Amino acid sequence: MTKILVLNAGSSSVKFAVFDWDRLSLEAGGIVELDGAGGSARIRITWPEHERRDDQLPVRGYREGVVAAFRYLESRGCPQSGGEVRVVAHRLIHGGESLREPVVIDDRVKAVIAQFSPLAPLHIPAGLEAIAAAEEAFPQALQTGVFDTAFFADIPPAAYLYPVPYEWYERWGIRRFGYHGTSHAYAMERAAEMLGRPVSELRLITCHLGQGSSATAIQRGKAVTNTMGFTPLEGFMMGTRSGTIDPGLITYVQKIAGLSADEIEEILHRNSGLLGVSGVSGDFRKVEEAAEAGNSRARLALEMYAYRVRAMLGSLAVTMGGVEALVFTGGIGENACRLRRDICRGLECLGLNLDESANQRAVPDCDVSREGSAGRILVVKSREDLLLAREGKRLAIRNLQLTPKAS
Repeated sequence: MTKILVLNAGSSSVKFAVFDWDRLSLEAGGIVELDGAGGSARIRITWPEHERRDDQLPVRGYREGVVAAFRYLESRGCPQSGGEVRVVAHRLIHGGESLREPVVIDDRVKAVIAQFSPLAPLHIPAGLEAIAAAEEAFPQALQTGVFDTAFFADIPPAAYLYPVPYEWYERWGIRRFGYHGTSHAYAMERAAEMLGRPVSELRLITCHLGQGSSATAIQRGKAVTNTMGFTPLEGFMMGTRSGTIDPGLITYVQKIAGLSADEIEEILHRNSGLLGVSGVSGDFRKVEEAAEAGNSRARLALEMYAYRVRAMLGSLAVTMGGVEALVFTGGIGENACRLRRDICRGLECLGLNLDESANQRAVPDCDVSREGSAGRILVVKSREDLLLAREGKRLAIRNLQLTPKAS
């Protein structure tokens, strides 16, 4: 029975899913979370029937943790053997301007990915480790990938260039790219289905809120701009990332505190955002718990988070001259009803009116806008895994004429 394995690598975790080839139905999914100390990994697997398993795996690093997860899945019968996995489909963060389509991963593709590691240090090295682990565990499988940056290939120069010397773009490729493209692409497709209209007729804002967060303005099925830029630091305040700040702040702390570029990069990527402001955690749930318990800095962090998201959503809507629907997705976007409420306060001027009762009981996929609202507010479950599996199958058929027997 032929399977497709999907991998979505993060900085200290990897999400995985196993799909049946014929129906692209989900057979199992889960996450491996690596201990920062490097001695173990927590694995959580959920079957579609809602059976769930949690376990600890002894590992020494990211690659070993990913391989151990494969073996754990196999020991639970999904897949029954490594030979059943004919395609491993990866979410890839960055393909630059040269890789804009889903790809079969080879040495050339890996070299392109590696050159962008400085731009996304939390994700690209992890993604390369996941590829190496998959190649080791499934040597006969076709490795495929979809680039987050590809969804933003149609953004015009006026939106993707920075107002710095043009030579910076010509010499060093400095421009806005955008990230979370696979999530935004799926949210766009699902929103159009829910609205019963073709994407070619819609102006959408897709808002992916998770440990990393971004929003995209989509007009007639094409992204016109995204809140993230040259790196995933731009845009919203996030779990541990600062989001957009005054660039003068960086040179200022370099001068008065003598901080190096590496030290500042570490602070902006790993010690800012919700963690930096609250002093509690970069995990939205823990910050929310602390705020409910009376922690004033945690409350401030949540207020800042909602404010910055709301302000940038307004900017995206104006870019398109209006919006037919705002779509929340991602782990936080799907589950944090109070945050959605706080973000939507003030968006009524855009015709986006939230139904507080519907928002409170929301279970994706659903509409949480008020009756009569000119624009709709949707909550959509992120299904990057399905999009990746679909593209992996398509590439396999096109490149290998792979036509396995029915399961």
